[in-house]
Amino acid sequence: MSKHIMVIGCGIIGAASAYFLRKAGWKVSMVDRGQFGQGASHGNCGLVSPSHVLPLSVPGTLRKTLPMLFRRNAPLRVKPRFDPFLWYWLFRFALRCRHKPMIDSANARLALLQSSSALYPRLIEEESLQCEFEHRGTIYVFRTQKAMDGYAKLNEILADFGLEGVPYEGSALNQLEPALKTGLAGGWHHEMDAHLRPNKLVHSLRTVLVKMGVAIYEDTKVCGFARQGRVAVAVDTSQGQMSADRFIVATGAWTPQLNQWLGTRIPIQPGKGYSITMPRPSICPTIPVVFSECKVMATPMQSGYRLGSTMEFAGYDTSLDPVRLQVLRTGAAEYLREPYCDPVEEEWYGWRPMTFDGIPVIDRAPAMDNVYVAAGHNMLGISMGPGTGKLVAELVGGETPHIDPMPYSLNRLKKRWF
Repeated sequence: MSKHIMVIGCGIIGAASAYFLRKAGWKVSMVDRGQFGQGASHGNCGLVSPSHVLPLSVPGTLRKTLPMLFRRNAPLRVKPRFDPFLWYWLFRFALRCRHKPMIDSANARLALLQSSSALYPRLIEEESLQCEFEHRGTIYVFRTQKAMDGYAKLNEILADFGLEGVPYEGSALNQLEPALKTGLAGGWHHEMDAHLRPNKLVHSLRTVLVKMGVAIYEDTKVCGFARQGRVAVAVDTSQGQMSADRFIVATGAWTPQLNQWLGTRIPIQPGKGYSITMPRPSICPTIPVVFSECKVMATPMQSGYRLGSTMEFAGYDTSLDPVRLQVLRTGAAEYLREPYCDPVEEEWYGWRPMTFDGIPVIDRAPAMDNVYVAAGHNMLGISMGPGTGKLVAELVGGETPHIDPMPYSLNRLKKRWF
């Protein structure tokens, strides 16, 4: 077997794939259009969260989000524009806002979430990764009793997956997390979740990969493939051709730009998320808290504190919208005693690779026999990274997969994309 493999994309999915491939004996090279780990893997909220097993397309989502869809300060926003692929994506998403599709997506997501949750502690210990990993759970907090009771219905579904939260109401919630304001209706604590500092995770992984002999090429954009029949022999890049025997496309939200080469239309939309990073306030949460009614969350990290979330479908827009950043501050101020502090260390955005069914694509590309795709992890790249990397290495090496790969197959997307 030829043993040189090139991983395209240096985010958490590409890094985890490179790690497990190198462990399996492959010679590995990596290439990225930017810097290693500087995309969506850099400034997200850092959750390792099996509790996020349900996709966005839960029943009732359309009723709740349609009235706010075009408001600039709404938690979920669509930037008005003519974009047929986006509107068809939204149409397919709307069709899945039913119970059975939700459960199907959750089952597919669960396997990768559980695999990654089990792999993280071992990976961190074996490689001495410095990523501020803590296992404290996540609290979903609610201001109103109606919203608190509404989450109880979702919690019943989560219980079927063994991921139910523990309810805390009134003063019990403040005893669990004293940084929260008094007078909130309550919250649900999902003890199985963990969190880390994602930029430190990818930086530490980069160090490990270099020590393992992985070659990393940054600021090198992949434009296409050089082929001999159904076999890719090289990638065409901004720095010239780079050859290998196998290729992994782990390019996140950029993946659709390679669709013509992959032989399919991978249905990924860039879902723009924002975050603000600052020092830990004097009254800082000890547990990550999700403010469910405004779709904002706060993550305490050992070396800092981050507010993040919101979802904006604005294409590949590179602007840093101050209105969206203010949504984070305003949302946190409704729940926390000390929601933020100065100085702000970083204001950031990143494009989440959103699929309409909430399931990633991990499969061989239809047009080329030696090219695989690992993309479309929605908001769960950090949460699914190690499990995805291990599965990629197994599929490429012809080993028995440790989880069933069928739910991530491109075959599920055989309906005409556009």
